[in-house]
Amino acid sequence: MGLSAIGPTEDELNLFTRVVDGISRLMGALSMLLLAAAVIVVCQLITLRYLFNESTVWQTEFVIYSLMASTFLGAPYVLLERGHVGVDLLPSMLGGRARFVLELTGGIISLIFCALLAYSGWTYFHEAWAHGWRTDTVWALPLWIPLAPLPLGIGLLCLQYISELIKLFHGRSLTSSELETSTREAS
Repeated sequence: MGLSAIGPTEDELNLFTRVVDGISRLMGALSMLLLAAAVIVVCQLITLRYLFNESTVWQTEFVIYSLMASTFLGAPYVLLERGHVGVDLLPSMLGGRARFVLELTGGIISLIFCALLAYSGWTYFHEAWAHGWRTDTVWALPLWIPLAPLPLGIGLLCLQYISELIKLFHGRSLTSSELETSTREAS
């Protein structure tokens, strides 16, 4: 019995990483649209309040929830592009096996943390959904709507970490400094 009969084949792993990377890119685009919507609503809020002297009901809450959703939903794309803040002094000094172990350990610890955060976010989202919780504002938005991006975005971040760990095992993982170097060399 061959090794491929036990686990996924190379083609299946490549398909998984391509699909997850595509979903992360889609979430990055959605995150960008949420940021743009927040900017437009802020402009509308300012126009209503200061030019027409009218009160606003939903705008502030929409902006807050859009920025929060943008953060959580955009996190997988940021990981894909290695945009998270990190110190790469130690990885750049290490080579070979030690670097692999460091990246593997960091990836696994991050995956565990994100899985716990996604689970707790799902629990909170489910309680809001099941009990019909609403925000305590004039808008009275159902609370599950602004809570949904937490388990969704962090759940997708878990999938992106799994994809990155697969890439690491196949020698395709790069640190942010290596990405910058390879980008400059390609130019």
